[in-house]
Amino acid sequence: MEENIIPHHFKIDRAQRAAQMGHPSYVLWFTGLSGSGKSTVANAVEEALFKKGVHTYSLDGDNVRKGLNNNLGFAPEDRTENIRRIAEVANLMADAGLVVLAAFVSPYEKDRIMVKQTVGGTRYIEIFVDTPIATCEKRDVKGLYAKARRGEITNFTGVNAPYEAPVSPDIQIDTSKVSLTDSVAIILQYLEEKQHLNHE
Repeated sequence: MEENIIPHHFKIDRAQRAAQMGHPSYVLWFTGLSGSGKSTVANAVEEALFKKGVHTYSLDGDNVRKGLNNNLGFAPEDRTENIRRIAEVANLMADAGLVVLAAFVSPYEKDRIMVKQTVGGTRYIEIFVDTPIATCEKRDVKGLYAKARRGEITNFTGVNAPYEAPVSPDIQIDTSKVSLTDSVAIILQYLEEKQHLNHE
């Protein structure tokens, strides 16, 4: 069947879209435990980028699982498929010229490597929100850790499922020590240094 699938090559390419947008496109991938502050930081970074005239879009775990991935559970193979689909969507959005902010636990190193390969190494920026599990549990806004500890939730990362911490992330932030304002500043400084905020 695959031999009958032939991708169409369009006249407008990624470079042209970036030129029209006025800035490069890439994927900011936020990984970390539930409650680490991934979505909060991603949202604040998006606000800051938006104010700078950057065209953005956020992808978040719960939101995607209510729509695109509502047929997936939390078994290891489902987690991998969840991230694979998100990687493809993020890649399409970046190809359209957007800066994509993706906040997902994404606990497996092999899956994050796959995301990097999908979107392209230079367009993938990995942000490890390295907040201690004790802090994440104290926050426990959704009450998920408590349910996992009681055995009501299985395959919950950090309790009864593993989290493989990134070995060499581009940015590493512990939100139990670094404020939200400073977290945003750290990420924006990185983007500026890498010329990801340069307008064409």
